[in-house]
Amino acid sequence: MTDLTATVPNTSNPVIARPSVLSLPIKEKAALYAAYMPFLANGGIFVPTTKAYGIGDEIYLILTLMDDPTKYPIAGKIVWVTPAGANNNKAQGIGVHFSSDESGQRVKHRIEELLGAALRSSRATHTL
Repeated sequence: MTDLTATVPNTSNPVIARPSVLSLPIKEKAALYAAYMPFLANGGIFVPTTKAYGIGDEIYLILTLMDDPTKYPIAGKIVWVTPAGANNNKAQGIGVHFSSDESGQRVKHRIEELLGAALRSSRATHTL
């Protein structure tokens, strides 16, 4: 009889990957418009980065918005990746979908408050 237990990995102490932490200061309304992803259910933001990430990776983002002294800590997941050399000279980076918790919803509402009517603009963004 073959002993199959030798092929089963030890799962009693799984390694839990910690989310990457990124900081994104946005200083102008035009930059905020270009980075914001209103088409995501909880809102999201494009983060320019050359680091390789995959769809579904968890991210912890520290976001500062223009003249607002608040640093918004946001947990999220990567839902968009723009690779280096993308068409139309799009910036390399990732799209982070905000979590549905209070911090994600607070920053979504703050961004939409800052953008106001610009949300309905048809200008190009970093994603769509």
